[in-house]
Amino acid sequence: MKKIVSVFLLLTLCFFVTRAEVNRIDPPNWWTGFNNNELQLMVYGDDISHLEPIIKHKGVSIHSVTIPQSDNYLFINLVINADAEPGTFEIVFKRNNETVDVYAYELKDRDKNSAYRGSFDNSDVLYLLFPDRFANGDPSNDLVDGLTDKADRDDPFGRHGGDIRGILDNLDYLQELGVTTIWTTPLLEDNQPRASYHHYATTDYYRVDPRFGTNSEYKQLVDACHNRGMKVIMDMIPNHCGSAHPWMDDLPFDDWINGGTTYTQTNYRIATTNDPYVSASDANLNFNGWFVREMPDLNQNNSFMLTYLKQFAIWWLEYTGLDGIRVDTYPYNDPWKAADWTYAIREEFPGLNIVGECWQHSPAEVAYWQSGTLNHDGYDSGLPSLMDFALHDAVSVAFNENEQGWDRGVGQLWNTLAQDYFYADPYNLVTLLENHDTQRFSTQVGNNMENYKLGYTFLLTTRGIPQIYYGGEIMMGGDKAKGDGDIRREMPGGWANHQRSVFDPAQRTDSENEVFNHIAKLIRFRKENPVMQTGSLLHFIPENNVYTYFRMNEEQTVMVILNNNPEEQNLDLSRFAEGIGAHASGKNVLTGNSFSLAGTLTIDGKTAMVLELK
Repeated sequence: MKKIVSVFLLLTLCFFVTRAEVNRIDPPNWWTGFNNNELQLMVYGDDISHLEPIIKHKGVSIHSVTIPQSDNYLFINLVINADAEPGTFEIVFKRNNETVDVYAYELKDRDKNSAYRGSFDNSDVLYLLFPDRFANGDPSNDLVDGLTDKADRDDPFGRHGGDIRGILDNLDYLQELGVTTIWTTPLLEDNQPRASYHHYATTDYYRVDPRFGTNSEYKQLVDACHNRGMKVIMDMIPNHCGSAHPWMDDLPFDDWINGGTTYTQTNYRIATTNDPYVSASDANLNFNGWFVREMPDLNQNNSFMLTYLKQFAIWWLEYTGLDGIRVDTYPYNDPWKAADWTYAIREEFPGLNIVGECWQHSPAEVAYWQSGTLNHDGYDSGLPSLMDFALHDAVSVAFNENEQGWDRGVGQLWNTLAQDYFYADPYNLVTLLENHDTQRFSTQVGNNMENYKLGYTFLLTTRGIPQIYYGGEIMMGGDKAKGDGDIRREMPGGWANHQRSVFDPAQRTDSENEVFNHIAKLIRFRKENPVMQTGSLLHFIPENNVYTYFRMNEEQTVMVILNNNPEEQNLDLSRFAEGIGAHASGKNVLTGNSFSLAGTLTIDGKTAMVLELK
């Protein structure tokens, strides 16, 4: 009987030895030459936790191996020394001195210029593009085996088929508009069974969703933009993943996700960060709750998770040559761990600009999250840039109000900018009238062309880095009250069955061309005149719903007048002597007309002047 049992145990052991197999390693490859010479490999496969990894490659050594709580993971911590040789090497996995599996891993030579390449800044105009709704350049990838959410263009929350090829096909259009930088909402795999089109529920951090294209096509997009003198920003989400991520069925550690696999809703109260009277339970729900049921909260207090998130960001930057990062829902992360994440990226890419979505409504609240701000608790996020939601809120209502007063109408713009002292660097804020989560600006102003053009004139002449939301350049409609799908409409002409294409000026309506040409003219002036990018801002308290401000440097002065009053206004120019200085005339870059700067200037109702002073 003992002999039979022994044979059974031997056969069982052999079975487990042969079935153990390494299926995946993240990151899929790495590079020599990083400042941080440590690399964490997350190895996944059936019953691999007790395998012994062995590496024999010059300059690469195993520092430690961690066996997590799941039998299907191993964490191998490597040291990559300065003398490490680029190339492919084997990771041999053994059990009881017997080789169970061999995995080929590639170590590439880092581009010596990648750490010091440029990034987006206030010389740029950003174009926020929603890939699924912009253009379908490759209908063959609309349906992909293994990805559950199928195309349904009749469903505003369904996938419509836009892809990377559609963006590549329309780069001429974007250059015609004049934008310098493309920010796409996320492109990584989102294999949620429903409403995956937005891609804020990542299910694979190292794979472009095949319905958008491939990793190599994404790199092709970045290269194509660089060849045109344009830049690309990647949208990254360290706060949460998708509930359909494979690790949700097999967590490496019990605390890999906040709450494990048990859904716990965040309270969305970012103010708990600074609330002096906050309860621990309220703060915990903000930072550790799930964003929504489909988006589990990643626990950056697990050191292996935090390292995983650092490495995925660095990997994409090095692989593609990206020019910046936009970080989603930054204040819902653990603030101090999120700062670790940001600084780890900037250690390898010191000149990289990173803009955080910190959606709060006053300059004091938003400024807390910008790197360099002197905060009460010593916190520094590491984020050089932020989305300027306080100014967005002001613009959203300013041009609808005809009431007089310093805090009504365009007075709200003045009042908000007057609080720029809160920011470490207000010129590095990303300014916006609308984005993929807000109401369309066209809806905010009731589709009023005059108000719309006033808003975009302000956006492209004030301080900061202006961001245009796709379709904004043609005053594209959409009503958030009908759901997010409506503010994320298909770009007319992006699909073969569309009856016209706004990518072709001949097919745009007169009003669409009027808006497009207005915005393009302002972008061109901004690009050609550094004063509009970095020049100091001097502004005057609005009177009669007229806001006047100047952009100034040693070489140039530009005077901007926004008349938000329906009636024409006569401006006593002596009030603006501080900005006008010795200049005698000004040429309106919007119309080409010139005006004397002596005495009184008359401006029509609901119009703007952008005067280059002579």
